[in-house]
Amino acid sequence: MDKVAQETITPPSSSPAQPSATSPHHHHHDDLLLPTELQNSILVAYRSIGIGTFGVVMRFVGMPLEKIALFMNSSQVTGKHQFAQSIKLTFQKGMLSPYKVVGPASLVAWFMQYSVMGLAFQFFDHALSKALGVAPVYYGDELMEPPPPPSSSTNHNHDATHQIKSITKTILAPILAGSLESTVANRAEVQRYYGPTKLTAIESHLKWNPAARFCGPAFLSNAMRNVIMCNTSFILTPITYKLYYPQERKSQGSLFWFGMGMNFVGNAVAITQQALWGRALDYAVYADGGAVVGASANTSTATTTQVARNISYSQVIKSSLQKDGIAAFFTVPKWASRILMNAPVQGSLPWFYNNVLPLGEDSVLGVARTLYGDDGKKNNCAIS
Repeated sequence: MDKVAQETITPPSSSPAQPSATSPHHHHHDDLLLPTELQNSILVAYRSIGIGTFGVVMRFVGMPLEKIALFMNSSQVTGKHQFAQSIKLTFQKGMLSPYKVVGPASLVAWFMQYSVMGLAFQFFDHALSKALGVAPVYYGDELMEPPPPPSSSTNHNHDATHQIKSITKTILAPILAGSLESTVANRAEVQRYYGPTKLTAIESHLKWNPAARFCGPAFLSNAMRNVIMCNTSFILTPITYKLYYPQERKSQGSLFWFGMGMNFVGNAVAITQQALWGRALDYAVYADGGAVVGASANTSTATTTQVARNISYSQVIKSSLQKDGIAAFFTVPKWASRILMNAPVQGSLPWFYNNVLPLGEDSVLGVARTLYGDDGKKNNCAIS
C-alpha cells in the first residue's frame, strides 16, 4: 500500500514507458502542504471508495446476468437448453424481478468486495512475507521488469528452506484473502439467490448461531471459489506474466489482456465450486409437498411444507453426479454464463481505475489541503 502511494506522488518520467497499473497516473502536486503519509492515505481511501462505488453500480446493473449464472450453476436447470431455462427462471416474475432480491446487505457486500479485497490480499501477502522472511508476490512496475536471473547460491539447504517458506506463504495468502471475501459477501449472495424472506425463514428453521448466520449457507464452496479466483488474479497472473511473457511485448495493454485470459482459465475451475454452491443451496431446502419455506397459510396447508436442512456436501456431490454426471459441475454454457456475469465489471474496471479515478485526485487533495491548512491555522492561533 505504501509502495502504491509513493509511486503516486512521483513526477512523470520522460521515458515513454507506460505507468504502473497500481499508480496509473503520476501527478506532481504543487504547493504540497500535506504530510506524505496523510496524502498517501487520502489517495488510497479515495481510490478504494471509488472502486467500491463502481463495483456496486456495475453489479446492480448486471443483476440479470448474475441471476442467469446462478440458475445455470444450480440443480434447477437440467437436460437440454439450460441457458434458455435459466433466462426463463430469471424473468419468470417480471423483467425487474432480478433487482428485487437485492437488499442492503448485497450493496454493502459489493462495496466491500471491490474496495477492500485487493487490499486484503496485499495485506496478507506482505504480513506473511515479513513473518517468513520471503519476498512478496510480484506487483505493479515489477511485472514490467525482466525476470530475475537463476540463483547462483551453493547453499542448497538454505535454498530449500526458502522455497518451502515461499510456497507456504503463496498458499496461505489467497486462502486467507478468499475466506475473508466470503465472510463479507456469501450471506448477501445467498440472499440474492433465495430472496430475503426465504433466507430468513431458513435461518429461523435451522436455529443457527450468530456466526453461522453471518457467514451464510454453503460458505465452504463459496470460499473455495473465491480462493481459486484470488489465486488466479494475484498469484498465477503476475507470476506467469513476470517470468514467462516475452519481455519485448510487455505493456499495460498486454497485461490487461493476459489477465483477462487467465481469468477465463480460472473461471473454468471456479465454476465447479459455483455449481456446488448452487446445488448445496438447493439441497438445503427439500420439498415435502412442494410448498415454499415460510409460505403463508393462504399458499400451503399444514401437511405441505418445504423443510430446511443443513448441507451435506458428500450427499450433494453424490446425488448430482448420479443425476447429471460431470455436467452437474462443468459444461461450456455454465462456464460461459460465469464469464458473462463477470466480464462487464472485470473488463471495464482497469479502464475505470486508470482513466476515470485519477481525474478527481487533484480535487480531493485540494479539499484535503484546504481543511488541513485551516486546521493548522486554528492550532497556531491556539498556541499563540
